[in-house]
Amino acid sequence: MKLLFLAPLSPQTGNHTTADRIRSHIESAGHTCELRDAGEFQSPADVANLVSQDPPFEGVLAIHLFKAGRLLLDVQIPFGLIFGGTDINEDVKDEQKRVVMKQVLLRARFAVAFTEKLKEEAELFLVSQSAKIYVQPQGVQTEVTEEFCWTEFLHSSGVRNKCVDKLRVFLLVCGLRRVKDPLYLVEVFSDWHCKNLLNILVIIGPKIDPVLTAEVEAAVSRTTGVFLAQERSQPELHAAMKRCFALVNSSVSEGMSGAILEAMDLRVPVLARDIPGNAAVVQHEANGLLYSSPQVTTYRICAPISK
Repeated sequence: MKLLFLAPLSPQTGNHTTADRIRSHIESAGHTCELRDAGEFQSPADVANLVSQDPPFEGVLAIHLFKAGRLLLDVQIPFGLIFGGTDINEDVKDEQKRVVMKQVLLRARFAVAFTEKLKEEAELFLVSQSAKIYVQPQGVQTEVTEEFCWTEFLHSSGVRNKCVDKLRVFLLVCGLRRVKDPLYLVEVFSDWHCKNLLNILVIIGPKIDPVLTAEVEAAVSRTTGVFLAQERSQPELHAAMKRCFALVNSSVSEGMSGAILEAMDLRVPVLARDIPGNAAVVQHEANGLLYSSPQVTTYRICAPISK
């Protein structure tokens, strides 16, 4: 079977990682899967022309109900959808986008939500029946490089401590964009660092939003105990995650955080912002900690550390 796979493919984002993993799975099953960036296309007509080429595509799969789904309204072949997270959590609040997403979902053969909560939100805002929406949690595979040097990683990020093994490094893994809210915990972690110099926060991820990137760089330069690391390959990132004290998530919205799943796979403690996407994965005080405000963050951390 020849499939077209549309997704927002900004480098090193969750949607890109998920799309690569699904494409690999489809191809390993013996099908042909052409992965394309939704940003390449200007209109539904562009995609309709692509799928009708010779030999024609037999089906389409898309991640993100608005960014990719809106491009499928003119195709005459079956298509399925995977909710991206921001489509259901954020884009649905925009009336014009919601109208388009309703049309797309009504035409789709099926839709996949990574969590029950995401399915419930989709049913509430977009469609009254749930027959075509299936819940399928994500799976991840981690790969840790043996050539990774923890000391070099921290020193290159601006950490000046000579004995880095004593540090409690909290790692915030996210692309620098508004929905990830990387500045949310900067002040509280800096204050905490001033009280105990062993506690530091390292932010790492691709610089997607230039304006926000400049804000993060400025915030890091004027605060102590908070550092911005250069983007690393996936195996190097997993190696850094494995060495850190805990993984931190500060997102405003998540479908299902790949970084949280990867940390769990690596048996690294998780501290996540209490939003529906995170709460669907992290059970508070069972497999991680949830926090509702920056001030609650240090309380959540200090309690188990002090025991």
